[in-house]
Amino acid sequence: MPACESDTMTDAAHPAAKVLVVEDDRELGPLLLRLFSGAGYEPDLAPDGQAGLHLALTRRYDAVILDRGLPAIEGLDLLGRLRRSGVKTPVLVLTALGTVTDRVTGLDSGAEDYLVKPFEVDELLARVRVLLRRRAGSDERLAVGGGTFDLITRTVTSPDGSVVALSGRESDLLRLLAKNPARAFTREALLAQVFPDASSIALVDTYVHYLRRKLGAAAVSTVRGVGYRLGRR
Repeated sequence: MPACESDTMTDAAHPAAKVLVVEDDRELGPLLLRLFSGAGYEPDLAPDGQAGLHLALTRRYDAVILDRGLPAIEGLDLLGRLRRSGVKTPVLVLTALGTVTDRVTGLDSGAEDYLVKPFEVDELLARVRVLLRRRAGSDERLAVGGGTFDLITRTVTSPDGSVVALSGRESDLLRLLAKNPARAFTREALLAQVFPDASSIALVDTYVHYLRRKLGAAAVSTVRGVGYRLGRR
């Protein structure tokens, strides 16, 4: 298949995975957005390094597709800032810089993969699937009550084998609580970390209600005078 000519492919491997595309090319950026959306992912597009850094630090992504020659913040500089900030999201560098030295520099800077433009759509999607499988096989499953929370598919599997699907924001909230099971979060902290684009603190209570409705009342505990924490069973 010619490079970047299809936006109708479907990729059922990780239908709810979030992908951040950091690309300043005015034609390629929107094309990649359509490609990943058509493949079943939830993509966001950042047109420069500064926007990419902000999104990667304030939202949860399962993979990042990163150009190198970006305005505002150069691609590998952005990658370095993410790694120093503790962001472990797998990164695929997608760039026209394709010498051996370029590739080695990109990988040594913290990227998991490196693909040179022009590229084949099938190969790009296959490489993203590999990144997601590696991520799913490492630390992307968390204990929730007596069940298991899969961060890639955004599903909770109970001990009896039943599976509950979560929305993106429900998943982000449960992920923060499940990664910090001993910590009680204030509503203000949850709003800032899970819903950075929102202003109403009532949104936190709403999504706690959604989680309890889907997973049971014990899924999220109320800590009087503080806020919320992961439920205990």
